Amino acid sequence: MLRRVVVVTAVHGPSAAFLPQAHASLCAQELPSGWEWHWVIQEDGRTDAVRPYVPDEDPRVTFRQGRPGGPGVARTLALAHTEGPYAKILDADDQLTPGALARDLAVLEGHRSVGWTTSRVLDLLPDGSTAAFPGDPADGPIEPGTLVGAWRANDWLAPVHPATLCVRRDLLLALGGWMALPASEDTGLLLALSSVSRGWFSAEVGLLYRKWEGQATGQAAHVDPAERAARMAVVEARARALDSFGWTYPPVTAPD
Repeated sequence: MLRRVVVVTAVHGPSAAFLPQAHASLCAQELPSGWEWHWVIQEDGRTDAVRPYVPDEDPRVTFRQGRPGGPGVARTLALAHTEGPYAKILDADDQLTPGALARDLAVLEGHRSVGWTTSRVLDLLPDGSTAAFPGDPADGPIEPGTLVGAWRANDWLAPVHPATLCVRRDLLLALGGWMALPASEDTGLLLALSSVSRGWFSAEVGLLYRKWEGQATGQAAHVDPAERAARMAVVEARARALDSFGWTYPPVTAPD
């Protein structure tokens, strides 16, 4: 087995300038002996705006372009250029904290019944300071099906952050990658994963989530009430349909 964590990043022009900082956070990761990371950057489109910020001198980095279709489409296309058992999400404007990848690996390698991991997040504010927010679950496993109810009761906000996801690549592919939605595609994947497999939450901070005026989640279209309701309806319907089918990962309970 190739001992590799593939880090998948979707990027477009406005967020490209943050790629060097994301790269620096990757270079600061210390993995267990024999493991490596490979960063696949997929531009959502074909422009000249992103390539100047891609660290071409690093052989662990692959850059690809494709027709624009949103971040979910870009990430799913990026899977064509990945090898290895695990996929880690890193948005172009975010940064991993030291030890984040090693903690993900420790869980997924140590607990075969766990299909995916998430971790605590700090908001990274424009002045460089960070801010936490309440409501994190306890450190440890997240049992199948438990996220949907909590998400629905909390105005469609998941108790763990989908931007911190690390997932078994075969499970990710079996679910079809990210949802075909203009936004919330990562939440849709997270809830689908939760419907069919155990997850894990690490109480140690694993991601600095950048807050800035150009981010997609800060735009008016993202909170349009009609579209948001439609997105949430299909996200929930998919998760509940998967739960009703009784399909689980792994197919037979695997010992930890």
